[in-house]
Amino acid sequence: MSRHSEQIGRLIQREISELLEREVNDPRLSRLISVTEVAVSPDLKYAKVFVSTLGSEINKQDMLAGFNKASGFLRKELAAHLNLRHTPELSFHYDDSIERGAKLLRLMTELTATE
Repeated sequence: MSRHSEQIGRLIQREISELLEREVNDPRLSRLISVTEVAVSPDLKYAKVFVSTLGSEINKQDMLAGFNKASGFLRKELAAHLNLRHTPELSFHYDDSIERGAKLLRLMTELTATE
Protein backbone atom coordinates (compact mmCIF):
# COMPACT_ATOMS: atom_id res chain seq x y z
CA MET A 1 0.00 0.00 0.00
CA SER A 2 1.38 3.40 -0.92
CA ARG A 3 1.94 6.13 1.59
CA HIS A 4 -0.83 8.24 0.06
CA SER A 5 -3.42 5.47 0.30
CA GLU A 6 -2.34 4.82 3.92
CA GLN A 7 -2.92 8.49 4.74
CA ILE A 8 -6.34 8.41 3.05
CA GLY A 9 -7.14 5.23 5.01
CA ARG A 10 -6.30 6.92 8.31
CA LEU A 11 -8.45 9.94 7.38
CA ILE A 12 -11.39 7.70 6.49
CA GLN A 13 -10.92 5.67 9.68
CA ARG A 14 -10.99 8.77 11.86
CA GLU A 15 -13.97 10.27 10.06
CA ILE A 16 -16.08 7.09 10.18
CA SER A 17 -15.30 6.74 13.89
CA GLU A 18 -16.49 10.29 14.50
CA LEU A 19 -19.62 9.74 12.39
CA LEU A 20 -20.45 6.62 14.41
CA GLU A 21 -20.25 8.67 17.60
CA ARG A 22 -22.16 11.72 16.37
CA GLU A 23 -24.59 10.95 13.60
CA VAL A 24 -25.39 7.28 13.02
CA ASN A 25 -28.66 6.36 14.76
CA ASP A 26 -28.87 2.68 13.82
CA PRO A 27 -29.11 0.61 17.03
CA ARG A 28 -27.02 -2.14 15.39
CA LEU A 29 -24.12 0.32 15.31
CA SER A 30 -23.77 0.99 19.02
CA ARG A 31 -20.94 2.86 20.68
CA LEU A 32 -19.08 -0.37 21.44
CA ILE A 33 -17.90 -0.56 17.83
CA SER A 34 -14.46 0.59 16.77
CA VAL A 35 -12.99 1.02 13.32
CA THR A 36 -9.71 -0.86 13.56
CA GLU A 37 -8.32 -0.31 10.07
CA VAL A 38 -9.16 1.03 6.63
CA ALA A 39 -7.35 -0.44 3.62
CA VAL A 40 -7.66 1.71 0.52
CA SER A 41 -6.96 0.36 -2.97
CA PRO A 42 -4.05 1.95 -4.88
CA ASP A 43 -6.45 3.69 -7.27
CA LEU A 44 -8.42 5.06 -4.24
CA LYS A 45 -11.72 3.72 -5.61
CA TYR A 46 -12.37 1.10 -2.92
CA ALA A 47 -11.90 1.01 0.83
CA LYS A 48 -12.16 -2.03 3.09
CA VAL A 49 -13.30 -0.89 6.51
CA PHE A 50 -12.47 -3.32 9.32
CA VAL A 51 -14.68 -3.00 12.39
CA SER A 52 -14.59 -4.70 15.76
CA THR A 53 -16.66 -4.80 18.90
CA LEU A 54 -16.12 -5.80 22.48
CA GLY A 55 -18.97 -7.64 24.06
CA SER A 56 -21.02 -10.53 22.81
CA GLU A 57 -24.37 -8.77 22.98
CA ILE A 58 -23.95 -7.43 19.45
CA ASN A 59 -24.63 -9.90 16.68
CA LYS A 60 -21.79 -9.54 14.18
CA GLN A 61 -24.01 -10.27 11.17
CA ASP A 62 -26.52 -7.62 12.29
CA MET A 63 -23.69 -5.18 12.81
CA LEU A 64 -22.33 -5.75 9.29
CA ALA A 65 -25.86 -5.46 7.88
CA GLY A 66 -26.19 -2.13 9.67
CA PHE A 67 -22.93 -0.93 8.16
CA ASN A 68 -23.98 -2.06 4.69
CA LYS A 69 -27.24 -0.17 5.08
CA ALA A 70 -25.44 2.95 6.33
CA SER A 71 -22.66 2.79 3.70
CA GLY A 72 -24.37 5.29 1.38
CA PHE A 73 -24.83 7.78 4.21
CA LEU A 74 -21.25 7.28 5.41
CA ARG A 75 -19.86 7.71 1.91
CA LYS A 76 -21.89 10.89 1.38
CA GLU A 77 -20.63 12.29 4.70
CA LEU A 78 -17.04 11.35 3.83
CA ALA A 79 -17.40 13.24 0.55
CA ALA A 80 -18.67 16.29 2.43
CA HIS A 81 -15.96 16.26 5.12
CA LEU A 82 -12.88 15.08 3.22
CA ASN A 83 -11.42 16.91 0.28
CA LEU A 84 -11.01 13.95 -2.07
CA ARG A 85 -11.40 13.87 -5.83
CA HIS A 86 -13.34 10.58 -5.59
CA THR A 87 -14.84 9.10 -2.46
CA PRO A 88 -14.07 5.38 -2.34
CA GLU A 89 -16.78 2.72 -2.25
CA LEU A 90 -16.91 1.25 1.24
CA SER A 91 -17.06 -2.42 2.13
CA PHE A 92 -17.24 -3.51 5.76
CA HIS A 93 -15.50 -6.52 7.28
CA TYR A 94 -15.46 -7.88 10.81
CA ASP A 95 -12.07 -7.82 12.54
CA ASP A 96 -11.76 -10.30 15.40
CA SER A 97 -8.21 -9.34 16.37
CA ILE A 98 -9.34 -7.67 19.62
CA GLU A 99 -11.19 -10.83 20.67
CA ARG A 100 -8.21 -13.01 19.76
CA GLY A 101 -5.87 -10.72 21.71
CA ALA A 102 -8.13 -10.80 24.78
CA LYS A 103 -8.30 -14.60 24.57
CA LEU A 104 -4.52 -14.85 24.27
CA LEU A 105 -4.03 -12.59 27.31
CA ARG A 106 -6.54 -14.68 29.29
CA LEU A 107 -4.64 -17.86 28.38
CA MET A 108 -1.32 -16.32 29.36
CA THR A 109 -2.78 -15.21 32.69
CA GLU A 110 -4.09 -18.72 33.33
CA LEU A 111 -0.67 -20.21 32.54
CA THR A 112 1.16 -17.89 34.91
CA ALA A 113 -1.45 -18.50 37.64
CA THR A 114 -0.88 -22.29 37.50
CA GLU A 115 2.90 -22.03 37.84
